[in-house]
Amino acid sequence: MTLTTLDAPMSPLPYRIRQVTWENRDTFSFALAPAGEGSCERFLPGQFNMLYVYGVGEVPVSISGDPAEGDMIVHTTRYVGNVTKAMSRLRADQMIGVRGPLGNHWPAGEAKGKDLLIVAGGIGLAPLRPLIYEALRRRSDYGKIVLLFGTRSPDDMLFRNELRQWRSRFDMDVQICVDRAHQDWFGHVGVVSSLIPRAGFDPYLTHAFICGPEIMMVNTVEALIKRGVSEEAIFVTMERNMKCGIGLCGHCQLGTAFICKDGPVFRYDEMAPWLTIREM
Repeated sequence: MTLTTLDAPMSPLPYRIRQVTWENRDTFSFALAPAGEGSCERFLPGQFNMLYVYGVGEVPVSISGDPAEGDMIVHTTRYVGNVTKAMSRLRADQMIGVRGPLGNHWPAGEAKGKDLLIVAGGIGLAPLRPLIYEALRRRSDYGKIVLLFGTRSPDDMLFRNELRQWRSRFDMDVQICVDRAHQDWFGHVGVVSSLIPRAGFDPYLTHAFICGPEIMMVNTVEALIKRGVSEEAIFVTMERNMKCGIGLCGHCQLGTAFICKDGPVFRYDEMAPWLTIREM
């Protein structure tokens, strides 16, 4: 009998690290597989897991791999605190605890028959990557698929090989910009929201999915609304202050919502009153 998170929602299951990939100088990906028999629990694009480092603690990390792969599950994170710094020291074949998948998902089904606009800032590309995999797998379900990706500098780029592959496709428009460029960069320089006025999508037939720093999401939404995209067709993910992952501890309460349980994906008009309040 294979145990799942549903059997004991606060008890992490043991997973073995199969591969560690450094995406840039401070961001890395784990490919994990169950320590025992069986396959990984299926997830939907936008969901997250709680990752537990034994003796240190646990943190919420978005699932960044392909939903169709059942033998391994991939997470991408930046080392910024005690737990993620401890994670950065782990190597292949070591163990880590996993609780999940948790939370809701990107409502890509609502965009069927319409243009799909994906806007990512920095590590925000990680929670959106499963959505891109799924959209390309179901390519005929959508009109245009546009990815706008902004990062601090060319050295901070994530998933370089896949970005190169996506840019080479004829059925997908990928535009990349950086905040600060060096002499080898010949692309756009500026914030990612500056790409929206020239991006090729129909604003009245578009569903937009956004992940990044909150100021980036606010600026992106403003640019989308100015271009004509409806607030009801804009979705953001709010990955903040999650502690238990199942709505018990209250750390992630925002207004009447618990981010871990009611999100992390929300329609923009549901989050609009809170996104513009500093220190919320």
